[in-house]
Amino acid sequence: MKREIWKGSEAIAEAAIRAGCKGFFGYPITPQNEIPEYMSFRMEESGGVFVQAESEVAAINMVYGAAATGVRCMTSSSSPGISLKQEGISYMAGAMLPAVIVNVMRGGPGLGSIQPSQADYFQATRGGGNGDYRTPVLAPSNLQETVDLVQDAFDIADQYRIPVMILADGLIGQMMEPIIWKEPKKRELPPKDWAASGRGKRDHNNFLSSLLIDAQDCENHNQKMLDIYKKIEENELRWEEIQLEDAEVVIVAYGTPARISITAAEQLRAKGIKAGVIRPITLWPFPYKQIRDAVSNDSVKQVLVVEMSTGQMLDDVKIAVGEQKPVHFYGRYGGVIPTVSEIAQAVERIVQEVK
Repeated sequence: MKREIWKGSEAIAEAAIRAGCKGFFGYPITPQNEIPEYMSFRMEESGGVFVQAESEVAAINMVYGAAATGVRCMTSSSSPGISLKQEGISYMAGAMLPAVIVNVMRGGPGLGSIQPSQADYFQATRGGGNGDYRTPVLAPSNLQETVDLVQDAFDIADQYRIPVMILADGLIGQMMEPIIWKEPKKRELPPKDWAASGRGKRDHNNFLSSLLIDAQDCENHNQKMLDIYKKIEENELRWEEIQLEDAEVVIVAYGTPARISITAAEQLRAKGIKAGVIRPITLWPFPYKQIRDAVSNDSVKQVLVVEMSTGQMLDDVKIAVGEQKPVHFYGRYGGVIPTVSEIAQAVERIVQEVK
């Protein structure tokens, strides 16, 4: 299969088109501007619709409207832009509308920097809007995985009638790497007989809304959504394990820091320190059991969480590990990327402290 060099944001856009996306609604913000720029001409070429909305709030509500008709659609933004979309995402979750939302994260809080960050973990995995809702969160660590997950995200959205988020840091959006365009795995997807796409032969109109005035009706709807979330936890959990069989120190990282941590683990092993990496690919659902099992080995003495934030996934790792082993943290924030040597040194300090 032919390998092609692509820039991250443009590859994300092309992957969405190849997945059948027919509607893109967005607003420019660094470092993901190449996504709407690419979509502005490729959507028309592929028979879709591109709209640069007047704001992020308008963009997510356009996604709501397009998703309600049953077409595959998406939006993309970066950290503060995603914050503005949170109300619309909550409405879409409540109305059970499938769509893909790409967040190419930058430093914060507020406007922050335009450099890579992972400080939107809480927002993505806990639901940044109101109410009891979840969105599947896919966190790629390289460009090949990014395009594969973007295509799969549309299927997950359609299968469960839910907004799906791709959480990528700014480095993934801006770097260039070789990729192979693969045929997406075929899923048996349910028909979109719920869509507001014309009455057709139905004896009723389809009406899509998150408004449920009666408390009991609202509770019943929440229970229906909860049942779907449980199915997602059972079927869509993803993670990767690297050299954990005899690891004494387990590094937990996702996205770009996971790639850097894998190289750091290789260098540490060359020095005689047995390090391994477990990489969550889905941040929700989160691989609690898999991390708990990984650190339960007698060989494991320490756990190190590495993030480009002040420590957000750290909370989930602590929940997973419990009191089994000490959990340490190494983070860079505001848009600073940790280096291989920094992560290796953090592990060496932990090992020295134990001795």
